[in-house]
Amino acid sequence: MPPCRRTPRWTFALVSAGGVVMTLDVTVVNVALSDIARDLDAGLGRVQWTVSAYSLAFGALLLTAGALSDRVGRRTVFASGMALFTLASAGCGLAPDAGSLIAARAAQGLGGALVFAPTLALLAAAYEGVRRQRAIAAFAAIASAAGALGPVVGGLFVQTLGWRWIFLVNVPIGILVVAGALARMPESAAPGETRRRLDPLGAALGVGMLLALHYPLVTGPEAGWTAPRVLGSAALGVVLAGALVASQRGGDGLIDMALLRIRAFSGAALLGFLARMSSLGVLAFTTLWLQSAHAFSALEVGLYLLPLTGSLLVTGLFVARLQKAFAPDRLVAAGFALQGLGLLALAAAAGAGAGPAATTGGLVLLGAGGAVIFPPLMGVAVGAVPAERAGMASGLTNACYPLGTAAGVAVFGALFSARLEAGLGSGPGSGPEGLVPPRAAVETGRFELLEPALRPLARSAFSGAFTAVCLASALVCLFGVLAARTLRAEARSLGSAERRRSSSVAQTS
Repeated sequence: MPPCRRTPRWTFALVSAGGVVMTLDVTVVNVALSDIARDLDAGLGRVQWTVSAYSLAFGALLLTAGALSDRVGRRTVFASGMALFTLASAGCGLAPDAGSLIAARAAQGLGGALVFAPTLALLAAAYEGVRRQRAIAAFAAIASAAGALGPVVGGLFVQTLGWRWIFLVNVPIGILVVAGALARMPESAAPGETRRRLDPLGAALGVGMLLALHYPLVTGPEAGWTAPRVLGSAALGVVLAGALVASQRGGDGLIDMALLRIRAFSGAALLGFLARMSSLGVLAFTTLWLQSAHAFSALEVGLYLLPLTGSLLVTGLFVARLQKAFAPDRLVAAGFALQGLGLLALAAAAGAGAGPAATTGGLVLLGAGGAVIFPPLMGVAVGAVPAERAGMASGLTNACYPLGTAAGVAVFGALFSARLEAGLGSGPGSGPEGLVPPRAAVETGRFELLEPALRPLARSAFSGAFTAVCLASALVCLFGVLAARTLRAEARSLGSAERRRSSSVAQTS
């Protein structure tokens, strides 16, 4: 095939399609858990592992997949991951029991990591300068909007075709993306003289470390933070992290430790962690609050979240222009400020009864803030490192994102439970015969299962718990505003380089 047909637009389209499918699969399954549990005759607690298995496998492999893409080729890793994800999606849709579904979801997570890890490196190789900023901004907006649309898409499929189609729809999409990648996406990798050796020990330690760190975040809220398996996994994660650092001192292993000494790169990774913690880490509780406060169905909740999705898309259209006018540190700080204001608006809506206008305004601010935060972070992550380390940098940065989501769900979940228990402390301790205990009903927003006399207290306790989550997340945003200063030196460097490039182009045109 002639090289001219392998245009950057093809790379962008294929990477975006992969990003949409991967991001959707993080949130789309949540609305189908009850149907899956009923059809497969499994307890809801076990079926929830269809979410956890994907998250654990996805997060554990990102670091290794990013470094591997520099070595064997980013298109190769991307296409291989998409093929595995497609096969696993078919396995999910045809799963005869819960065990098979959980195993297939884990395989989906592995394939998703291989797809997502080299995405930034592929875009960085396809575009330069302002066009790179635009491509990354558009990709971030599309992927974020896909995550927010997950409940809508999931609700539509569950209510029309059945839960199996939330997985089976991935099969034709995956086949087209794999075929397109092989035919139209150019290969990119680190130059031969700068490629690092394969590092099986480092890869094993990296996967084990991320898996051990993810596990307590996923299971801690349910099992208890002092449970032996939770504490043991956390301790193992710390030990494996130390062993990984020690194994990389030779300088040619899985991770180039020098990248972590680049202040802007480390700052971008930390800020990505915080941004996912304050956005997707709160989304589950926001969805639950909407369902309980307005008695919405899963589909209605998804539609009510459209202001968030719409603001993501609309703001994303202007981010590339904003990046021309403002440095990354200022944009990221502004994005965190918008998210913090949005969370305060939601807290006011839940705690003070500020009304639907506050809810809608809060969702709009959350979406706009997310659209402004991620493109500059992604640009700094790949722009602050040598080109031959772009895949590694992409994998390192992307590994922080699911950790941030898991940490947000875990930390805010613990806070939610504590505040809920305190709010219910003055109420009756058990419901009438045949009904679930008040605590179990309230924490899932099923107020109709309570006696009418208990419902005012239950609604008050639930609103108070969600308000506490919003306020805590707003504090995370405040820390993000302050931490954005770590990008300042790199922002000036990239801005000066871009202005020199633009000036050179203007003089020669």
